[in-house]
Amino acid sequence: MHALHIHAGPRAREHIRRHGLSPEDIRIVAGAAGGPKGLILGPLDEHIFGTWLAASAHPVHLIGASIGAWRMATGAMHDAARQFRRLAHDYIHERYEPEPGRRTPSAAQVSRRFSAALDAFFDGRIAEVIAHPRYTLHIVTSRGRHILSREGKVRTPLGYLGAVLCNSASRRGLGWWLERVVFSSPGSRLPLQLHDLPYRGVPLSEHNFKPALLASCSIPFVLQAVHDIPGAPPGAYWDGGITDYHLHWNYSSIAAEAEAQAECRGGLALYPHFQRSLVPGWLDKMWKGRHRPTPHLDNLIVLAPNPEWIRTLPNGKLPDRTDFKRYGFDFDGRIAVWSRAVEESRRLADEWAQWLEAGCPADRVQPL
Repeated sequence: MHALHIHAGPRAREHIRRHGLSPEDIRIVAGAAGGPKGLILGPLDEHIFGTWLAASAHPVHLIGASIGAWRMATGAMHDAARQFRRLAHDYIHERYEPEPGRRTPSAAQVSRRFSAALDAFFDGRIAEVIAHPRYTLHIVTSRGRHILSREGKVRTPLGYLGAVLCNSASRRGLGWWLERVVFSSPGSRLPLQLHDLPYRGVPLSEHNFKPALLASCSIPFVLQAVHDIPGAPPGAYWDGGITDYHLHWNYSSIAAEAEAQAECRGGLALYPHFQRSLVPGWLDKMWKGRHRPTPHLDNLIVLAPNPEWIRTLPNGKLPDRTDFKRYGFDFDGRIAVWSRAVEESRRLADEWAQWLEAGCPADRVQPL
């Protein structure tokens, strides 16, 4: 049984069949929201950024939401492989104990602890990340509109109820409540076209990097919104996964441009992911018809764990947020289970490296 499944759109599959796959073929690496599920991608990230892409010299765009944004920012650190191991350790060992008189931690407490964790992780290294000579970082956030423009005990639940109802009718309806705001390395822009939701770009700086990353990870009602990020439109900013859970974007729009540029011949996008399908927004999880592949994904390569292999992990699943409730105050029990899952996931990276060394056999590549 293979632990790693390789999926690709029709254009990407044809490219692999004819040419194999080299680092220079990759124009974009994307990272999904998904909380603890993203932990099992750490060993893959280590190999991709620490070995494979490190052997090339071409420019690459790194796009992420929530934990995917943290992962992509880590990929832009000079010692990326070591930092991915630290990311997994720090995330796994976080302990959120409730304040006296509470059964669960408050959103304010979780925000404070998580903010401190990001401060420690990126201390003294923000300039290095946003000014990387090859990698252009894009951090995806969701900015509240109208009633959601500020966080409040009444207005936030009402606003998200409106977002759920409008999104159920049409994904475009979500845009009335939330705006996609992408913070990008200075002097850069997203290399693809987005027309599904309102969108604006904001330059990253040393002043707004941490607030933007914190906002991209701020799940409504679990963490507090981040308000009035420097250099960005005023308002409340939440988890980038609300608008773009798995970044189901128009990756095919990069292909023609990339083919005309010698430094990135393939125009492909690489997506280490924890499942085969790409769910557009967090509120789309129940709308299965929105999970299907589209022509936007024709040049996308998805590296995802085999569902059968997932069933061999502790509890028969990936680490996820339900484990916080499952283990409660048994922090050591959760830490042990998550640590074992991450260790087991090194098999994903091993099989990826073996596939590359074998010349990228096309018979291992499945359709999206």
